[in-house]
Amino acid sequence: MLLAACAAAAPARAEQAASGFAVERFYPSAPGGGWLVMDDLSMRGPLGGAVALSGGYARDPLRVATTGGAGRLAVVGHQAFADVGVALTWERLRLSANLTSPLAVAGRDGVAGGYQLTAPSFDVGNHPDTLSDVRLGAEVRLLGDADAPLRVGLGAQLFVPSGDRADYVTDATYRGMVRALLAGQAGGVAWAGHLGVHLRPLDDGPAPGSPRGSELLFGFAAGPRLALGPRDGLVIGPELFGESVLSAPFGSSTTGVEAMLTARYERVSGSGAPLRVKLGAGGGLHAELGAPEWRAVVAVETSGTAR
Repeated sequence: MLLAACAAAAPARAEQAASGFAVERFYPSAPGGGWLVMDDLSMRGPLGGAVALSGGYARDPLRVATTGGAGRLAVVGHQAFADVGVALTWERLRLSANLTSPLAVAGRDGVAGGYQLTAPSFDVGNHPDTLSDVRLGAEVRLLGDADAPLRVGLGAQLFVPSGDRADYVTDATYRGMVRALLAGQAGGVAWAGHLGVHLRPLDDGPAPGSPRGSELLFGFAAGPRLALGPRDGLVIGPELFGESVLSAPFGSSTTGVEAMLTARYERVSGSGAPLRVKLGAGGGLHAELGAPEWRAVVAVETSGTAR
């Protein structure tokens, strides 16, 4: 009877609280990089620079199976951002910085896998001047000219922590990416791709949907380049990119894949400064590790050279 009374008085097992992390997996290419995500390695000429402004929205970038497997919980259901990128180029080298400001991040609280998941509730009106992780980058073209059918390069990026983990905009730790870059153009078709490693110290493996350490990165883009006049062009094609956890087998819960149909208008010369306008829309082909149900992005950039 004593044991029964103790058991009846014992509280139900409390769920562990899961911490937030940087859920965003869309990393805009550096100004001058060409594609929305991929880099076309087209750096050239004397000392120059570029600036880009991009914005986007992602629906359901973090969904996890609820306790009992009854459904999917959108811990992060809405995420909007604005990104300012600046770049300095010289011949084959580019140095860049991206400052990303979350505009709105929201979702639903719930329980999954024995963890209490607390959704973010962030908006720029109540949190002005907030930045997520600042991204510093460098790319160098090792083989091929700026217009060669095959260009080979290397890229590295450092994420400097900023923001609050509870808002799902940062890991609150330094992390980095190292990528082998390929690009080119053949038969009127432009293409680019990358393969690399995301060096991510954060490993919250038991918590549903959380980072599990370092990841393999992959991506590819291709599309025809259409002439709209002597100085104007249009490139339309898909971009596919994703990541897979290195500490676990390649599989359904350890790999996220996203695809977007992208288009970019380019004015390469003339009386005004070079101009690019880029649009993209798509979603998760395999909705894990931050790949959203759907995403839309727009970007505008311009560039110039030192006189």
